[in-house]
Amino acid sequence: MLKPIFALALIAIFSVGSAVADICVRDDSGAEVCLSKPAQRIIALSPGATELIYAAGGGDQVIAAVSYCDYPEAAKSLPRVGSYNRFDQEAILAQNPDLLIAWIEGNPAEQLAKLKSLGLTIYYTQLNDFDDVSTSLERLGKLAGSETHAKLAAEKFRAGIADLENRYSHSAPVTVFQQIWSNPLMTVNNEHIISEATRICGGVNVFGGLPNLSARIDNEAVLAADPEAIIAGGMGEENRDWLDEWLRFSGLTAVRRNNLFFIPPSTIQRPTPRLLEGTILLCQHLETARGRR
Repeated sequence: MLKPIFALALIAIFSVGSAVADICVRDDSGAEVCLSKPAQRIIALSPGATELIYAAGGGDQVIAAVSYCDYPEAAKSLPRVGSYNRFDQEAILAQNPDLLIAWIEGNPAEQLAKLKSLGLTIYYTQLNDFDDVSTSLERLGKLAGSETHAKLAAEKFRAGIADLENRYSHSAPVTVFQQIWSNPLMTVNNEHIISEATRICGGVNVFGGLPNLSARIDNEAVLAADPEAIIAGGMGEENRDWLDEWLRFSGLTAVRRNNLFFIPPSTIQRPTPRLLEGTILLCQHLETARGRR
């Protein structure tokens, strides 16, 4: 039986240990990221990362971001520390961040390595499917101390996607060309998160078998594939110019049936909870295409 004084000492030790216990999550690179307390000074290094941390409830702790971080509205007034593909390292260090949220595919690896060597804590993101959106919200919420908010956001996203899958799982397939850029003309393969949205809506990506996640193609490839629908974004949230360029190809099924559909690029090309908005719109467009047969 422990003596009272010794027992109290053990309680005190365990109490102190609990108070300073690390907050740890595993990021998308597979590395464990630990903080001694919830992050208070966060810098997001891509537009997608910025949206994710705000959606996870950590927006009040975001102190800076990179160019083109335009959502939510509060993100527009954040100080800038360069662009997603070229940081201003001095500006980042001057902000004294306790957490950087990086983008594996888009951020310069050498700059991230340098920042890490200087002792900065980096959480690496690479969202490849819809489930990654939900789990990223939960992990970032843990790091930001906003777990309850993040969990609700993740559950809302999961429920919305599940509803779409149930609604369109037996719909007649629609062949789709997903255009993500105009000059050069670019699309995505089946491994891309945009193709997951297409699949959920009953669409079939005509370039799904390409080896690269995103790839350059030419007009002749699109003409040969002859998709039933063309889905495109643009150089802005309301710019349909990319679609208008296809009107000269009157032999295309998508043109002949007027199945040229616009989706604001930030709702379908950024791996964030707004993918639900973009996917709902995509499903509506493909349902329109079915009705025009």
